[in-house]
Amino acid sequence: MKFTVVTIGHRLPDWANEACEDYLKRFPSDWKVEVRALKAEPREGRPVAAIMQAEAARMEAVLERGVRRVILDERGSRLTSVQLAERTEAWLHDGRDVALIIGGADGIDPSLKQSADEAIRLSDMTLPHALARVLLLEQLYRAWSLRNNHPYHRA
Repeated sequence: MKFTVVTIGHRLPDWANEACEDYLKRFPSDWKVEVRALKAEPREGRPVAAIMQAEAARMEAVLERGVRRVILDERGSRLTSVQLAERTEAWLHDGRDVALIIGGADGIDPSLKQSADEAIRLSDMTLPHALARVLLLEQLYRAWSLRNNHPYHRA
């Protein structure tokens, strides 16, 4: 199975970049995980809707055809780590690769939300993008560890 984290915002603070790289190195070959970080749209007095549409178009351009689209949204399903591991098991049986989509500062354009197969949330709190990316990669690694009885996750 291949997971692609598609996110707006290509520059991370050093601490977040190091954490993301650390988790990406941990995944075994049967769980390919990659990050496609895209540049945010310039804001200079542009309407928010135009910014969101442009960012959605940029994300659409990198999403592979037929991929399961999972958006990260504050109104998405609330999952525990165990439930996320169960969800990844269901995704595996679905047979499609998975794109996990993190929008820009203004969120995800409604048209891209409508094209999603599902929406999940990382937290009830608003998170900075750098932390959200680290947390998502950590939770994917934890899901892998739960599915494979690896000692990383301790109940």
